[in-house]
Amino acid sequence: MMQPEGKRIKDFLLVIAFCLWPWGQVGKAAEFAEIQQRGQLIVAVKDNFRPMGFREGSGNLQGFEIDIARRLAQELLGSPEAVELVPVENRDRLAVVISGQVDLAIARVTATPSRSRVVYFSPPYYLDGAKIITRDPSIRQPSDLAGQAIAVLNASSTIPLLEFRVPQGQLVPVDSYEQARLLLESGSVRAFAADASILTGWVQQYPQYRLLPFQLSTQPLAVVMPKGLQYAQLHSRVNQAIAQWHQDGWLQERAEYWGLPVVEVTQTLPLE
Repeated sequence: MMQPEGKRIKDFLLVIAFCLWPWGQVGKAAEFAEIQQRGQLIVAVKDNFRPMGFREGSGNLQGFEIDIARRLAQELLGSPEAVELVPVENRDRLAVVISGQVDLAIARVTATPSRSRVVYFSPPYYLDGAKIITRDPSIRQPSDLAGQAIAVLNASSTIPLLEFRVPQGQLVPVDSYEQARLLLESGSVRAFAADASILTGWVQQYPQYRLLPFQLSTQPLAVVMPKGLQYAQLHSRVNQAIAQWHQDGWLQERAEYWGLPVVEVTQTLPLE
């Protein structure tokens, strides 16, 4: 599927921003031999997106992507504790890798052609995508949303997906997840569309809601690594680990453990 126009423009501006970056002030990312000598893998993660990466009651980081970071430390350095987890804002997820502040990022980053111009992506460890959440038991399929108000994040790539897949829905732009929740609670909207990985955490926090059993899109989440031939050994080791985890079912097991929907082709809506 082609990227929505807003998404393509956003990624293009991201590439331009990195082209204008003051590279003389940017540190050099560590090669694999340096990481081994250091004895610690430094990974950028999210700490506010249940169940991908979040803090439990005692403040410790946990979640699906945290499991991946610790498993990578085990694979690369021999111990799941040989990792430093660095929480980052969404806008900094690529920059911290390029600048050498971290070795890699596992922070809900979708692999796109535009981003691939400035960083290297592993094979996907999870297929995310847009889904719809509601607490109305009468809504079960796209046709049930005809004429209904559906909240969607303002200027997000989910808007054209909804316009195509649910053409008779009445889209209501919102500026935050909290605003969407308030509209749902008040009955001003009947549903909310956003990334499945985030909405999964919402359902875990607010069990009165449920995800509808179809997916509007599929977006590959991948490990972000520095670009360049000098990082080939790091790329190879990470890629091999992810391929093995797919083969032995570990990634699917962890996704299911954290309540994440495992996307299959039959779960996505047809394009025609």
